[in-house]
Amino acid sequence: METQQETTTALLIKMAISNWELQNTRLNALLNKLTDDQLSAQTAPGRNSGIYLLGHLAAVSDGLFTFLELGDRLYPQLDEIFLKNSDTSGLEKPSIADIKEYWNHVNTTLKQKFDAMQPEEWFTKHSAVSAEDFAKEPHRNKLNILINRTIHQGYHMGQLTYLVKKD
Repeated sequence: METQQETTTALLIKMAISNWELQNTRLNALLNKLTDDQLSAQTAPGRNSGIYLLGHLAAVSDGLFTFLELGDRLYPQLDEIFLKNSDTSGLEKPSIADIKEYWNHVNTTLKQKFDAMQPEEWFTKHSAVSAEDFAKEPHRNKLNILINRTIHQGYHMGQLTYLVKKD
């Protein structure tokens, strides 16, 4: 029989994952509204393009495989273009269709991995924190990484909404 603490822990995990899924759903709906020309445009003068932001989000989400120790990354080549360099670096970007595919594949695969995790795994240290630091700061766990990445995604989705054409 499950204890109250186990029930609460499972509920907390479900809330965090469902919020991550909600952000993905909202971003996918926004992407479905945007044309390739709109995605290619800057979100504001002198700011990143929509395609750069989507590539950035795909690369950051792909990094979750490493942080959460879920296996190898799917698209580590995105880091050079979308994490280590700016939109104006001149580096060749993958096509919009390819970036959308990367985005979807990363999130579909992450969801499968999340579903296979046990609730207690979410409260273990992530790969970017040492055992010593984790002992002092146990909040630096895998669940915290998911929450952080969900907020990060919402921030960039807010930027992407500037690309929607108003009639």
